[in-house]
Amino acid sequence: MIRKLKEDKITVALPKGRLFNQTISIFKDAEILSEDLNSETRKLIIESKDFYFLLVRAKDVPTYVENGIADLGVAGDDVILESCPDVYIPVDLNIGVCSIVVAGLPESKEKYFSNPTSIKVSTKYPKITQSFFAEKGIKAQIIELYGSVELAPLVGLSDFIVDIVETGRTLKENGLIVIDHIRKSSAKLIINRVSYKTNKDKVYPIIEKLHKILKKGDQ
Repeated sequence: MIRKLKEDKITVALPKGRLFNQTISIFKDAEILSEDLNSETRKLIIESKDFYFLLVRAKDVPTYVENGIADLGVAGDDVILESCPDVYIPVDLNIGVCSIVVAGLPESKEKYFSNPTSIKVSTKYPKITQSFFAEKGIKAQIIELYGSVELAPLVGLSDFIVDIVETGRTLKENGLIVIDHIRKSSAKLIINRVSYKTNKDKVYPIIEKLHKILKKGDQ
């Protein structure tokens, strides 16, 4: 159904949850979208006047966009840097802002800054982690986990973790501290390369309206 109607509407891949709501709010403020959408629906495809919205896992957004199932998508830097999709990234939406950090137990801080030759790091982001420590000249043994990475230093699975942090509350409640900052992460608009060219009459106005509303918000 989506492929058949795709010429008539733009398809947007969005992660479920707060980032979905924030994106829809920006689209409405920018007068890209006129309708209210029900974010609590169990539907995976939401249709509006001009769009199809595909509700997917955050890490899957680049896959849908890169493969042309979605024309547009919204993904955080953490997801983009980890998946390295072949897409255009024209707009920083400045939502979903957080930090990618190295964290660990307080007593591990001294070890981290004493130029260790090798450390163990648990993370959901092996590519980001490998690149960061390689640049620092540290050989990191990376242990890939898919949830509750904060547990790893507590039970001795690893010395440190690399994760995204917004408020730091989860770290604090588990007795961990931020030891090093890797980079800021925020949500970006990503665009399929073919759609960027073939649907430019629809895609370009979206980019322009987003730039305009975001610039206005900075003033």
